Amino acid sequence: MLDDRAKILLKALVERYIADGQPVGSRTLSRASGLDLSAATIRNVMADLEELGLIVSPHTSSGRVPTPRGYRLFVDTMLTARPLNLEELRAETRDQLQPDQPQRVIASAAHMLSSLSQFVGVVTSPRKASVFHHVEFLRLGDKRVLVILVSPDGDVQNRVIFTQQDFQQNQLIEASNILNAHYSGLSIEEMRERLKNEVDQLRSEIATLMQVAVQASGDTMAERSDQLVLSGERNLLAVQDFSNDMGSLRRMFDMFEQKTQLMRLLDGSSRAEGVRIYIGGESQTVPFEELSVVSAPYEIDGKVVGTLGVIGPTRMAYDRMIEIVDITSRLVTNALSQK
Repeated sequence: MLDDRAKILLKALVERYIADGQPVGSRTLSRASGLDLSAATIRNVMADLEELGLIVSPHTSSGRVPTPRGYRLFVDTMLTARPLNLEELRAETRDQLQPDQPQRVIASAAHMLSSLSQFVGVVTSPRKASVFHHVEFLRLGDKRVLVILVSPDGDVQNRVIFTQQDFQQNQLIEASNILNAHYSGLSIEEMRERLKNEVDQLRSEIATLMQVAVQASGDTMAERSDQLVLSGERNLLAVQDFSNDMGSLRRMFDMFEQKTQLMRLLDGSSRAEGVRIYIGGESQTVPFEELSVVSAPYEIDGKVVGTLGVIGPTRMAYDRMIEIVDITSRLVTNALSQK
């Protein structure tokens, strides 16, 4: 547990490093913190912070820089968001985020996030309720079943599922007949909820098959419907922290190209309320120590349907990014909820 003096010094060190990008020495820290402490005392506190894994000394400097753990403590307990310049925001959002076409709103939001942050703006397209019209099960072999799902507009999706027991084709036909007779026209989520409540009324093996199939079908439809819109990837080329490390840049651009990791990250943050901060290097969620993500969910008519955020260097002005992301999520929510 840090005492107040250590917290003040850590806060000052992180803020100074974010502002300057240079390792922070004890003399600089003394001025930045406003504490009347001797250089020896500050060095002792910094040694304690380093032992706790909150700061580290680069081998080329006597100063210290924050670690992912240090950034995490800073953003969780020491950060106070500062209001954005409203005129700047109005100028940036004028004539943007008009509720005419959802996809245009999403593209404009990604551009706005990038422009305001000078980093990368990212937005997931709104998830649509996945509705099914008809389902069929086809036995492929031992404990393998092909699920064929047909949407109301005729879109056909296939998914192979693995079951705990080996179903015969007559059992599969029975399960599909029940689903088609009683659940056609419902969304995947509504089907899940009804199956939970009605599972006791069905034979256990058929109920299990239907639940597994609905889960797999929902996953398939989510994969199809979610899209990621990125803006400003080239902004990272101008970031000092990356300019000397082309290997890191190449890995980041590969991630943007693949988008799979980003989708998993943003899907997780859509289940949380408010702004979330993911700091690179503290977990596999953000696999690059040099990158952080500030994200927030957005809604349509009170229901969370997607996520947006800013991707930038770990050394970013988190207070400003929180405000940019928070306000943009509200603007997108308002634009998409207008009829």
